[in-house]
Amino acid sequence: MSSKRAAIDAWEALFRAQVAVLRDINREFPTELLSITEYDVLFNLSRLPERSARLRDLNQLLLLSQPSLSRLVDRLLARGLVAKCGAKDDGRGTVVTLTDAGYDLFRSVAVRHADAIHRRVGDALDDDELAVLERLSDRLRAGPTDRA
Repeated sequence: MSSKRAAIDAWEALFRAQVAVLRDINREFPTELLSITEYDVLFNLSRLPERSARLRDLNQLLLLSQPSLSRLVDRLLARGLVAKCGAKDDGRGTVVTLTDAGYDLFRSVAVRHADAIHRRVGDALDDDELAVLERLSDRLRAGPTDRA
């Protein structure tokens, strides 16, 4: 069990590192093509089976309120980047699907974004350190577990 002070200090360091890294990466993000939030929606859809998800399930993957996500999806729909339809099993549900045009745009932005991430994160840490960071981040995301 860690001490409270160590946990708070580690959280502060993690939070400050995230802010600094995101600021640097976001400066290079091609916002003329997509906002970072739009990219996040396309990214998550691209990783799902059939590049589709119910709106409520997609919402669980994002840091957006449900009304904000609905408005964002409508903007992506107007651009032809996603399609929407009613859920087959529940007429009240909405399924969002990444279109081919949306996937193509996502991929072109992803290449540029990955280069910026590599420069900022990959140039600061070596491969072993990156592996440790990934493992620790996964553990933090999963939450506390019994270590008995």
